[in-house]
Amino acid sequence: MSQDVRQLEPKALWNKFADLNAVPRPSKKEERVIEFMKNFGASLGLETFEDEIRNVFIRKPATPGMENRKPIVMQAHLDMVHQKNNDTDFDFNTQGIQMYVDGDWVRAKGTTLGADNGLGVAAIMAILESKDIPHPAIEALFTIDEETGMTGALNLKGGILQGEILLNLDTEEDDEIDIGCAGGVDVTATRSYNEEDVPEGSLGYTITVKGLQGGHSGMDIHKGLGNANKIMNRLLFDGFENFGLQIAAINGGSLRNAIPRESVAQVIIAAMYEEAFAFEMQELINEIKAEYKTTEPQLQVTIEKSALPAKIMDLGVQEGLLRALYTAHNGVYRMSADMADLVETSNNIARVIVKEGQITIQCLTRSSVETSKFDLANALRSAFELIGCEVTFSGSYPGWTPNVNSEILKVLVAIYEKQNGQKPRVVACHAGLECGILGTNYPKMDMISFGPTIHGAHSPDERASISSSQKFWTYLLEILATIPEKSS
Repeated sequence: MSQDVRQLEPKALWNKFADLNAVPRPSKKEERVIEFMKNFGASLGLETFEDEIRNVFIRKPATPGMENRKPIVMQAHLDMVHQKNNDTDFDFNTQGIQMYVDGDWVRAKGTTLGADNGLGVAAIMAILESKDIPHPAIEALFTIDEETGMTGALNLKGGILQGEILLNLDTEEDDEIDIGCAGGVDVTATRSYNEEDVPEGSLGYTITVKGLQGGHSGMDIHKGLGNANKIMNRLLFDGFENFGLQIAAINGGSLRNAIPRESVAQVIIAAMYEEAFAFEMQELINEIKAEYKTTEPQLQVTIEKSALPAKIMDLGVQEGLLRALYTAHNGVYRMSADMADLVETSNNIARVIVKEGQITIQCLTRSSVETSKFDLANALRSAFELIGCEVTFSGSYPGWTPNVNSEILKVLVAIYEKQNGQKPRVVACHAGLECGILGTNYPKMDMISFGPTIHGAHSPDERASISSSQKFWTYLLEILATIPEKSS
């Protein structure tokens, strides 16, 4: 299947993407892809090294006639989100991505594709390997762990990069040029609870929420998609309020930056409520499905009898948990007052785990305004602290403030308009690009972000447009040829 991908145009781009996707590269486990990239640079005879955090750098001199142009940094991240469908047998730690062509799209079999940000990495690799593409002096920067903490960008020291312009190749709509992005902070609530014996005369049930689209918790947060953790909490709350439902375990969501698609809960009720419970819950399921019929047509909720669990959680703690999760904000919190249609602040209730006396709730709060980011984070903190949780903020990273007077922005807009007969959309995005972080140690660097069209990032429905990748490649080549001259 990947062989079909290798035949796509431009072959230089797709072959490098196929090479990259053969290497396992989940976040925080990038050892193999780091060595792969270092070997690639060395095989070209180019200066190649890594820094203390293991970001990889490859330097290539300017092509003849381009020595007087401003040196540039081409940047993308090496890691990818590892998400798969429940019925897909796949090990991200040992297997390469299994790709196939579907019309105008490249997809993966039951997993994320890794086009985010693998197509950006592949484009840089293709430029580094090229012998006939004009370009100024290039520093290729391949950062690590972008998806689960921006660790590579946060730990990149000043003084290493010499470029004056940074091209970040990590956006997902080919008619957009990004000049700003949101920052983020992880909000994690934990507490222990006492486990109790299951009362006599109880029945065990497994409640499953699945079939949701999921998606990127920044770029897709405004779409009104279902959050499996919030839907599950609604079911549990109703069961508790009306039938005294008690929880043994919850396992909801997966990654902090992915809208949760699935949740499973083990619960009990008193046997005398069996018939009424089944009727009431089905009514509620029908209502929820009706609410989400447009945005989540594949939503499935099942309630099946199962073996009684060994223990259940303390009833007082359970009530607090259900009420806190109902209260906790999920989705768009505030729209930008300065840029039309831009989400300013949002939260994703990404992970809910209740198991063996321990509660863990993980959220990712994003905002392009630092004060608003922590306003929402403190609102979440307050809700969880009221039920006795310890709440920590971690992994905070800044947003990227737009520079509408950017010199490289003017270059990109002019080239786009010449090639496509219309102006691009100049936007800020609600995702966490690394530009804002990199700019803290390189404040004078002129930064811009663009890329090919990728849909469904952070979910097994991730797909990359073939025609858009061709458009992106043509665009990138002219950008490299049109980099401004060095200041005199």
